[in-house]
Amino acid sequence: MATTSRSISDSPAWRSAAAIPLRPARAWQSKRDTTAGRIPLQAPHPSVPGDAYRPKAYAGEVVPFGVTAFREGHDRIGVHVRLHSPSGDESLHRLTALDDGFDRWRVLVAPLEQGIWRFRFEVFGDEYATWRHAAALKIPAGVDTELMREIGARLFERAAAEKSRPTAERAQLTAAAGRLRDAGVDDDAAHGIVLDSELAGFFAARPVMALTTIGPARELLVERRRAGEGAWYEFFPRSEGAAVREDGTIASGTFETARARLQGVADMGFDVLYLPPIHPIGELNRKGRNNTLQAHPGDPGSPWAIGSAAGGHDAIHPDLGTLEDFRAFVADAESKGIEIALDFALQAAPDHPWVAEHPEWFTTLPDGSIAYAENPPKKYQDIYPVNFDNDPVGIRAEALRVLTHWIEQGVRIFRVDNPHTKPLQFWEWLIRTVNAQHPDVVFLAEAFARPAIMQGLAKAGFQQSYTYFTWRNSKEQLEEFLTSLATETADFLRPNLFVNTPDILTEYLQYGGRAGYKVRAAIAATAAPTYGVYAGYELFENVARPGSEENIDNEKYEYKLRDWDAAESHGDSLAPYLRLLNRVRRAHPALGQLRNFSAHWSDDDAVLVYSKHLDAALSPTGESDTILVVANVDPHSARETTIHLDTRIWGVTPGEPFEVEDLVTGEVWTWSDHNYVRLDAFVEPVHILHVRSTR
Repeated sequence: MATTSRSISDSPAWRSAAAIPLRPARAWQSKRDTTAGRIPLQAPHPSVPGDAYRPKAYAGEVVPFGVTAFREGHDRIGVHVRLHSPSGDESLHRLTALDDGFDRWRVLVAPLEQGIWRFRFEVFGDEYATWRHAAALKIPAGVDTELMREIGARLFERAAAEKSRPTAERAQLTAAAGRLRDAGVDDDAAHGIVLDSELAGFFAARPVMALTTIGPARELLVERRRAGEGAWYEFFPRSEGAAVREDGTIASGTFETARARLQGVADMGFDVLYLPPIHPIGELNRKGRNNTLQAHPGDPGSPWAIGSAAGGHDAIHPDLGTLEDFRAFVADAESKGIEIALDFALQAAPDHPWVAEHPEWFTTLPDGSIAYAENPPKKYQDIYPVNFDNDPVGIRAEALRVLTHWIEQGVRIFRVDNPHTKPLQFWEWLIRTVNAQHPDVVFLAEAFARPAIMQGLAKAGFQQSYTYFTWRNSKEQLEEFLTSLATETADFLRPNLFVNTPDILTEYLQYGGRAGYKVRAAIAATAAPTYGVYAGYELFENVARPGSEENIDNEKYEYKLRDWDAAESHGDSLAPYLRLLNRVRRAHPALGQLRNFSAHWSDDDAVLVYSKHLDAALSPTGESDTILVVANVDPHSARETTIHLDTRIWGVTPGEPFEVEDLVTGEVWTWSDHNYVRLDAFVEPVHILHVRSTR
């Protein structure tokens, strides 16, 4: 797989509506004996709190470059951000002042080139904007008119003297200066020159600057698009093609039989197939069905109890086939547009080769036994956690060796099990070391922990993170949660909104029925650019093991025999809906962005409303794209309410009509900023609306 520097073949290496002609940086020169520059620059972003780590984006992600900038008095300022791509392209982008009263400035840029970008903000006294503001007030009022006209004339002459400007532009500026000085041009006509939009455009592109202050150099890591966008599917290869023997036991599926399921995954539109551990499973303390302590003959055990006499983390479970079979599986998936993600779980079964060869890698208790894993009240007697403090050098070397082995087999994505139970500095070192050689490798942190830990893992290098999404189900919870993902942590944490896992079957899914499953899938697929589904979701598997939030007859401890084709042919499958969601995701680039989530309003506390908008200048299609989602998050009712939209987000004046198409049902309506909706959970609980046109 290429480690390309460009995600598109043509130049430039970015998309932006605010790019301006490149100008050399000219800093205000002074003996620097203060922290502030002549014109202060503060709170630059993208950034990571503490500035210990680089902020990050993925190729094509729209990134808000912003800074707080102000100066004394009433003179106007302008702000640029100067970008340097990894291959050396330089570009200059003009920031716009946010009308929020906090002196904040922002521009949206979509870097397309993978690698480390460098950027710095430049602030300057904008002499034209200062003059125009004053002249627009004074000339109509008859105050200092001659002075205002002369200041403007001199300003235009200075601009016209700049040889970097086009000849025609210089001529127009010279002519405007003459008209301002011409006594035969009355003040009304002079005021027209002040307000002339074409002249203003000349100065917007090439401002006349004074007291330019340049901020410090900063960096942004841009990773490949799959690091931030994609639809994931999870299945256990041992269940795909598994069959009942004559004695009632089950013969494991293999990589060969699991290949038959790849086309179904591809047909649903998934980009990544995640496989739980595929290694030999320990015999000692093997768990039985539903996590019981006694395994019976034929019980396969938990794949996360890694290692036996058959090998460890670099080996394939003999039931699944050989390394050659795995490589063929990876190649077949790739031919269907699917990347394989492997589980990376740094732990060992009691009979893993590590236990005999490196007992120092584990924690020995006073009674001489090795401590097994616990997550109270859960106990994992079949797993020994690694003690990273006993031999950190040896453990680092082994982890790197194992990852390198699977990278050599064609794997570029790893879902890391329980990274929050390992030292943060270990992950920082490991991910940095791997990505230095293989920048396309992506790590997903499977961590459901305290916010500081989850955010710390993301800052230290994990390209993606599990989140609390599965436990955010009400309108209020979802608005707050999804907004925070798109704003507060977007510079360093990329969410992967898995709707379920083998360990997570929330009450919402247990009791929400078909509507609940559709609602959760629709929100996950549209609210963030990356989401995931664990096999069985499309069959509405919703019976929990008593006293837990996980499926009864959990696939972690047994084979699952499912008839996917029969379920779909009988209309008992969610697969067509998942196929629709992924088709919509691929057709609408606005859904491939994280930071463009905007919550809107409804009069019903169970109706969630949000939009995802992408401007034409930032879109890979060259056309703007807007998706509206209206979801009834109560899966047991029909809801009627009025929703209220801030249509300015996609360029429609409040009160003006526009046309929307429901991408689920095909219905078309004319909407405005206030609209009646009815969502029946037992019919279609979610509108996914494309803003097709405006009138």
